[in-house]
Amino acid sequence: MELSIQRFTHRILPLAHHYFKPVSRTAILTRPGAFGPSRRNRSSGSAARAGWFLGMREKKDVLPEIVKAGDPVLHEPAQEVRPEEIGSERIQKIIDAMVKVMRAAPGVGLAAPQIGIPLKIIVLEDTVEYMRYTTKEEIKAQNRQPFDLLVVINPKLKKKGNQSAFFFEGCLSVDGFRAIVERHSEVEVTGFDRFGQAIKVDASGWQARIFQHECDHLDGTLYVDKMVPRTFRTVENLDLPLAAGCPKLGAR
Repeated sequence: MELSIQRFTHRILPLAHHYFKPVSRTAILTRPGAFGPSRRNRSSGSAARAGWFLGMREKKDVLPEIVKAGDPVLHEPAQEVRPEEIGSERIQKIIDAMVKVMRAAPGVGLAAPQIGIPLKIIVLEDTVEYMRYTTKEEIKAQNRQPFDLLVVINPKLKKKGNQSAFFFEGCLSVDGFRAIVERHSEVEVTGFDRFGQAIKVDASGWQARIFQHECDHLDGTLYVDKMVPRTFRTVENLDLPLAAGCPKLGAR
């Protein structure tokens, strides 16, 4: 069991069926991602990528690109959505696009800053289909359960209890790399749904980890800012042993 736990390679971003072909697991995990624009091409940065909802793009089927690490929108706090704006066409379009981008990536969570929108909106979803590609041992250790789509606007996260867990995480904005992050095992999240109704979610296990990961994005924090030193690695090296002194994976 110890060896099995140490070799966990699953991330915050599970692999969806339409990316699966009869190839090796490593090949799947190393699927190339789109690169973000360079600093010199600031006009093609997050502001330009966000232009789809401002009417700068006419094609309805065009989705925003995922912003990559280094873009200021990922490293600065997002703004709260004003209550009177929640039901607006603009906010609803942003939410719809976030869900489509998350599912197409594929991932189990996405924050608005990841598509260049500095607003406090997150979407998350984990399905039985995603979990088909995870072993029963991993699912049990991660305390992972499927859950339906959740949209939370202006989320406020409160950590509960003293238990935590160490597992590898990845991020669509830092594609190609993973690192171990310690997260609380239980959290309470309050906020508003897409219709402006107050909601509260008590999350545990993998869902709690996803919530913490996405809420970090709204504070301008990436998982690499919280990773355990010396565990950062490429996806090709996920199965290599941890360096001496690194914590074992699993709950505490």
